[in-house]
Amino acid sequence: MGLEDRLADGPPAPSRETLGKLAALLDRQGISVDEIGKIQRVSVYQSLTKNEDGEAEIHDLLGVQFSPAWESGPQWPVVQQGPAIRLPVRKAKAKKEDGWKTAMILPDIQAGYFRLHGDELEPTHDEAAIEVVLELVRDVQPNVIVLVGDNADFPEFGKYRLSPAFQRTTQATIDRLTLLCGQIRIVAGPDCRVVWLAGNHEERLPSYLMDNALAAFGIKRGGAPEEWPVLSVPYLCRFEEFQIEYKPGYPASSFWINERLRVIHGHKHNSSGLTATKYLNTEAKSSVIYGHIHRREYAARTRMDHDGPRTIMAASPGCLCRIDGVVPSTKGGVDLDGRPIGGQVEDWQQACGIVRYQEDGEQLFVYEQVAIHEGWAYYNGKHYRATVTNAGQDLE
Repeated sequence: MGLEDRLADGPPAPSRETLGKLAALLDRQGISVDEIGKIQRVSVYQSLTKNEDGEAEIHDLLGVQFSPAWESGPQWPVVQQGPAIRLPVRKAKAKKEDGWKTAMILPDIQAGYFRLHGDELEPTHDEAAIEVVLELVRDVQPNVIVLVGDNADFPEFGKYRLSPAFQRTTQATIDRLTLLCGQIRIVAGPDCRVVWLAGNHEERLPSYLMDNALAAFGIKRGGAPEEWPVLSVPYLCRFEEFQIEYKPGYPASSFWINERLRVIHGHKHNSSGLTATKYLNTEAKSSVIYGHIHRREYAARTRMDHDGPRTIMAASPGCLCRIDGVVPSTKGGVDLDGRPIGGQVEDWQQACGIVRYQEDGEQLFVYEQVAIHEGWAYYNGKHYRATVTNAGQDLE
């Protein structure tokens, strides 16, 4: 867009000679035409000075008032909401009431993609592990599902160097997570409470906006002040349509399963030992399930309380992302085309957590991990084996 176009909605356009002088003025100031949003006013006037010989000299002067292009928000093609999904009408199954309820804990999915040759998208999340978990949800029919966060990888918004293979993949990530929300709601049923905790990777999106496009931060649809901002995970992935609760505010956000057990994304890490011990050193009377580290961990500790001995536990159910080295990490590498090289893997393991708990009385709970290995799991006398590898799947 040239200067003539910038002036089209403003005052009468100046002459081409004036435009040439204006362009030269902007060039001397190091201002690109692309950085100009709307030119408000152009002033053309003259000044009179005397030279060394005392002779009068007339100088043509220009003044320009304009607003920057970024004043009204981002001009880049922002991401859109994921696809609209029509959920089938389904009645809730009657659950046997025995005073106990069930929660399923789904750890770090790291949904994302990188580009292969030919522009084909390859996922960093593990479609096989996701399929196994969805089948477990279908059978277990939990009362609550808690996604512990880092369900999106968002490498384009991270602070680390990004190879070209990961660029232009954000929309595909949003679409996949929207599909996942629909899949969870279908297999879990209409009465299951689904809670999504923000992890540090979800926080990459608002952090990126604050650092690079502040005018776009917090924007909501006109006339809808109670909705989520349009450039936020819950809006883009249609959480309201799938009745998914979002807990923002990493690392402070958490969800209490009962009075003795809470779920967090987590921010502690111990690469040389159990991260669980770090949590046990800071927890007083309550137990904690955490994500973030992508490892299966469990540890317990008994302390003396004023009511007698109290045993608490800390556990991580691992992850649901790929563990073959393609997820961007400290040990990952890329080839000369910027595509991830597998083989040098992190110490990660796949699993999900299942908790049987009481909401009243003694607030008891029982926690167990369901390990997933190459698209296979075993739980409650049944084998679960995925039929997909890492190709996307449609709603059934």
